[in-house]
This record gives sequence, structure tokens and C-alpha cells, in this order.
Amino acid sequence: MKKITILLLLSLIGITILFITSCKEDSDDQIDKDPFNNGSSERNMIVVMSDFHMGADLDYAEIKENLKPLEDILTKIRVSDNVKELVIAGDMLDEWFVPANVDTYNGKDQRDFVQRIATSNKGVIDALNSIIQDGTILVTFVPGNHDLTITAENTDLILPGINQARDEVLGLGTYTPEDNPEIAIEHGHRYNFFCAPDPLSNQDVASGTILPPGYFFTRIATLHVVQELPTGGGVVVPITPNVSGDQSQNDLYRYWSIWNYTASYFTIENDFDEKIITTNIDGFTGNYSVNDLLPYQTLPGGLIDVNLYKGIQDNWTERQVRNNVAVNLSAEYAISTVLDATELDNQAKTQYFLNPNSNKRIVVFGHSHVPIITTSDNYQGEKSIYANSGTWIDHNPNQETRTFVVITPQNEVSSETFVKLYNFENEVITEMATDSLEL
Repeated sequence: MKKITILLLLSLIGITILFITSCKEDSDDQIDKDPFNNGSSERNMIVVMSDFHMGADLDYAEIKENLKPLEDILTKIRVSDNVKELVIAGDMLDEWFVPANVDTYNGKDQRDFVQRIATSNKGVIDALNSIIQDGTILVTFVPGNHDLTITAENTDLILPGINQARDEVLGLGTYTPEDNPEIAIEHGHRYNFFCAPDPLSNQDVASGTILPPGYFFTRIATLHVVQELPTGGGVVVPITPNVSGDQSQNDLYRYWSIWNYTASYFTIENDFDEKIITTNIDGFTGNYSVNDLLPYQTLPGGLIDVNLYKGIQDNWTERQVRNNVAVNLSAEYAISTVLDATELDNQAKTQYFLNPNSNKRIVVFGHSHVPIITTSDNYQGEKSIYANSGTWIDHNPNQETRTFVVITPQNEVSSETFVKLYNFENEVITEMATDSLEL
């Protein structure tokens, strides 16, 4: 009898162990499949998304097909028991991706424009408002370059109660979640010569404007898309470096080289002298041609000049001061690297990890549309993580779209803070990359 009892006890123990192991495997499998589940009852996860690029007119907006998947992922976030914060790291409302010949505000104002975005993207806006109104998950917006001039008031108009992480200057912001001082989240455009706010150029033609040249480039590029990638009508007039060797002239020639490449690539049917760029935004009231933006010279090797953004190569240092850039970049370097997507990743290291005045160990940017996680050592030799949250536009050339980042801070259960990058495709969430560190 005693032997039978022992055998029965051992059998029960075995079944119990098998049951516990099975439950653990099921639990781990569930965590792997659900990026918004940390395996505990603690609400501490931070989701970072960016670059929705919601437009007022779906005929040419960059997101249309992905609106429903975006709404679906926001619904999943809303019902999570573990998500504490949702951070939207810029380019949520798109004021730039508008064909050059279209009046952005349709003769009205920014308030009306933002309301049109809310109408055209109702499902996503409603999903965001549901999360905000629940009051359980903090929703924070950090401005990007495509929503550079959209005011806090007009953002709150369609997303009442949203937390806005803004610098004292319009068009910029950096967010550090509460209780996580080692994390910095921003869009990343403040380091880009073409996309950082420019409160210095063009003040004689548009007083108070902060629109950088990237705004006009995007208007032209959008027209290129709407015209279905034409072979081109306008031609860039070539110039040559100024023989004086003056640094300012050399920088302006580099600036022309960027425009030469982009204007030759994003061709349009119109002649470059046509006043096709309709503004009526941020202080601009006139119509402009592509040639108004391109540097020019009268004689080969002679003085290089430009109509719009006159002196932009010389005011870059002051522009960085105005934009709260921690580590100054030379105009030569900033212009030369403007088309390099990896340069944004490098700025996470330069501005944060290698900056002795920074305590940040995890940095998340948007802007480049290139989803990635990389690691490097900071100035103290400590492991640091940079992540880019990617984008939700319909077509992201040579890159995944529908991507987001999830940060799970360390706690009593885990001594590591995890940073994970995900893709949402065909209703399936896939982990693209992951890394961790101990803070």
C-alpha cells in the first residue's frame, strides 16, 4: 500500500511538473506573439510609433492602404494590460506632402486643414482618441518636420487631451518618459540641413517663417508622384565651384549639388521657370518656381547666388543654436551628408551617446523611414541602444513599413531593459530585431 502511494505521488508530481512546464511554454509563446504583453501584471511598456503621414486628401496622401492596419494596431495597444505609454515621434499630420500646384489650405487656414485630416483619417483619429479618453495609457506627440508648423492648439483640436512634448521653439520636441531618464525620443529632423526649422532664412519674403528647404523639395517630389513619374520638362542649369575657394561659396555649391541631384531625380512636367509652387502657408503668400530654389551663377567659376534661402549656408550655426542642437555640425558636413539615411543614426551617437552632457542610453528617432536597432558604447564605455521606429506609409522603397518599437523597462522580474522592433503585415506581428541593456 505504501509503495502504491509513493508511485501515485511520483506520478502526480510528474503530471504537475508537465502542467507547469506546459503553462510556462504557452505563456512564453504568448509573450513572443504579443508585443504588448510583458508576461506580468505590471503596466510599464512604452510603444513608439512615427511617420504616419496622414494627409487631408487621400488622392495623394502617403498613407491610405495602411490606415486600417494602423487602426488595428492601435486597438491592440488600447486593450493591452501592460502598455503604459504610446509615443508618436513626429510626422503624424502631414502638411508637406501636397503637390506643388495645390493650395494646401484650400484658401482657408491650418485649423481647417487639420480638421480635414481628421475627417480623411477618421478611423485612426478615433482610435487615438479612444486611447486618450480611456486615460489608462498616456499618449504623447512629438513634432516632426512634416508637422513642423502645426500648432499645439490645432493638434489638440482633433486629439483633445493628447500630451505634447514640444521645445520652446515651434516644430521641435524631445520626450523622456517619466521614471525613465535614460530614454530620449524625438523625430530627428533637427540635425538635418534640409529639414530642421529655419527661422533665419526668407524673413524678407515671409516674416516669421520656419519652413526649411525640404518643405519645397517635398512639394516638388509630391508633384512628381502625382504626375506619375514623368521623364521631365525642367532641366537644372549647371554651375561650377567659385574659383575664389571661399568657404561660404563652397558650401553653397554643395547645397546646389543636393538640389541638382534631387531635381534631376524627382522630375516634373513643368519648366523650372514656371511659378507652380503655391504657398499661402507659414508666412509665404507668393507662387515660386523651381529655379527660385536652385543656386545659380552668371559666369562659370563666378559668384554663386540663390533667390530663396539666400545665406542659408552661412546661418547654419545660428540655426542649430535656435534649434537646441547639443553638438554643433559644420555646414559643410551637414550639407554633404543630408542624403545619407545612416547619418541620422550617427546623430544618436553624436548628440547623445558620445556627448558628456547627456545621460541617455536609449534613443529612438523616426524621420528616416528606415526601421533599425543598433548598439554602441557611450562616452563612458557603457552599452547604448539606438532604434528607429520606421514608418506607416503605404510604400516605403526597399524597407519594411507598418513598423514600431516597444521598450520594456527593467523591473523586479528582469534586470534588463528590452528594446524591440516589430513589423505588422497581413495581420501578423513579426519581431524584426531586439536588444537589451541594464540601466
